[in-house]
Amino acid sequence: MQIDDQTLTEAGLPVDVTRGSILLLACGALAREILALIQLNDWQHMSLACLPAILHNHPERIAPAVEDAIAQHRGAFDEIFVVYADCGTGGQLKAVCDRLGVGMIEGPHCYSFFEGNQRFGQISESEFTAFYLTDFLVRQFDAFVWKPLGLDRHPDLRDMYFGHYETLVYQAQTDDPALEAKARACAARLGLAFERRFTGYGDLQTTLAAKA
Repeated sequence: MQIDDQTLTEAGLPVDVTRGSILLLACGALAREILALIQLNDWQHMSLACLPAILHNHPERIAPAVEDAIAQHRGAFDEIFVVYADCGTGGQLKAVCDRLGVGMIEGPHCYSFFEGNQRFGQISESEFTAFYLTDFLVRQFDAFVWKPLGLDRHPDLRDMYFGHYETLVYQAQTDDPALEAKARACAARLGLAFERRFTGYGDLQTTLAAKA
């Protein structure tokens, strides 16, 4: 399945209800990584449906959208597993999943589970001046960072938003020189030092493998 970033940002990825017994209900920002893992491991019992990645700009809408999607697809699958972290919902998404008896991946956000939740918990207090990007956010930097913050129109706002950051940490899921070059360019645009950290798929991979 080919993935169009614009579709994932605005409309999400529709579910293929003909595939498997487990539906992974996920954030569109994780679609490439989840599909890569499904293909790599031949997890034919898993299907994937993604909600629009742009929901991250309005985290209060994530829990209701997930609840609606669970209601829509529950009758077609033996299990639904939510591949969102808390993602700024303030515990609302977990409350929905607990109420409906649906599992979800652990972690406060994807930066944590890509790094590995245990490791991220150990380093996060010493990395409070780090601004994180994943493969998806490097690809979608303008759509998710630059334009929503108004930096395309008012670059002088850079210091207000990023003055307390020192380093852009690129959490790389893949070895892609083109993405690394783009991540370096993002750091330069923000006036930050650059660090590339290869995380691979982190806890995303181990969590989904447990359902194989």
